Amino acid sequence: MPAGRPTKYRSEMCQVVIDLMSDGASKEEVCAELDITFDTLANWQKPENNLEFSEAITQGERLSRAWWLKHGRKNLENKSFNERLWFMNMKNRHGWADKQSLETKHSGSVDGNITVTFVGSDDVSGTEPKP
Repeated sequence: MPAGRPTKYRSEMCQVVIDLMSDGASKEEVCAELDITFDTLANWQKPENNLEFSEAITQGERLSRAWWLKHGRKNLENKSFNERLWFMNMKNRHGWADKQSLETKHSGSVDGNITVTFVGSDDVSGTEPKP
């Protein structure tokens, strides 16, 4: 940790992060358990500030996503499973999105190149133009 104000960071906190998130917990839940603010967590998780904690958060996020995916997969045939609530959780917690499509119509001629920029999504897979 860089020099500066005193911190309550302890290396044992990394195991707390992994234990909580392996059970599907969010970073907000981690903050509550560690009694820190989200700003503190965001600062600690920067590799240049605390590599050990950063790696624990990265591993924790992977474990949390896996927990939620497994929960959905295991409950596919459970009639009382609320798949809408599960899907909303995945959208909010893990950045899932409904499929978006874009259709344009143009008449006339175009000289030069046209550049299309997708705003609001890093994942534009499957958007190859159709021949």
